[in-house]
Amino acid sequence: MTTRRTLLTAALSLGLAAWTAGSAHAQETIRAVTDATFPPMEFVKDGKRTGFDIELVEALAGAMGKKVEWIDIDFKGLIPALQAGRADIAVSAIYITPERSRVVDFTDPYYAGGLVVLTKKDGPIKTLKDMDGRKVSVQVGTKSVNYLKEHFPSVQRVEVEKNQEMFSLVQIGRAEAAVTGKPAAKLFAQSTPDLTVLTEQVTTEEYGIAVPKSKPELTRDLNAALAKLKADGSYQAIVNKWFEAPAK
Repeated sequence: MTTRRTLLTAALSLGLAAWTAGSAHAQETIRAVTDATFPPMEFVKDGKRTGFDIELVEALAGAMGKKVEWIDIDFKGLIPALQAGRADIAVSAIYITPERSRVVDFTDPYYAGGLVVLTKKDGPIKTLKDMDGRKVSVQVGTKSVNYLKEHFPSVQRVEVEKNQEMFSLVQIGRAEAAVTGKPAAKLFAQSTPDLTVLTEQVTTEEYGIAVPKSKPELTRDLNAALAKLKADGSYQAIVNKWFEAPAK
């Protein structure tokens, strides 16, 4: 009986130790889901995940004294993964919207996306108003098309099938600007010295890190870490690297 009791006590002790170790691992690690197919926000280069979102989350985790376990998943599955408890956060250029906020929490906005104007530095378009009456390229099927129809009806839209074609028209002068999403425009401007993105945005939609509603403390800690990175200059350094520095 004594031997059996001793063995049972030992087994319970081992089980408790394993549970404690597992809990400690969970507390020290943030499980992050992403769809790494959207440069410069998140993408795979030389077999490794990289991009603005990836670097920012790693920096946030570092400020929190934690590590990140990355999990790749299609964009449409990001929010469901949080709801199912498969991840602690989702970060993948996710716009904060009322619909999404009903099912998950969001951190404070960490970057302002939306539609922007890509144009030549020495061209005639310096403000949004300057687009009136001029040729502006847009990609078929994107929100840029309907937005220009509704808000800039005097713009001569040049509708194309591919993102690259839209940018190329600006380069060769067949369009005086392109209206597209900020990350894509910034990425292209990095590699094309004669092009620039207007500071004045067409629309502004903010990116946030999605967190399960069951983890309010995690949202709070991420916000505190983001504030810390902004205060010490680390955040701006990441922004400059991915959106302002010339591409290598």
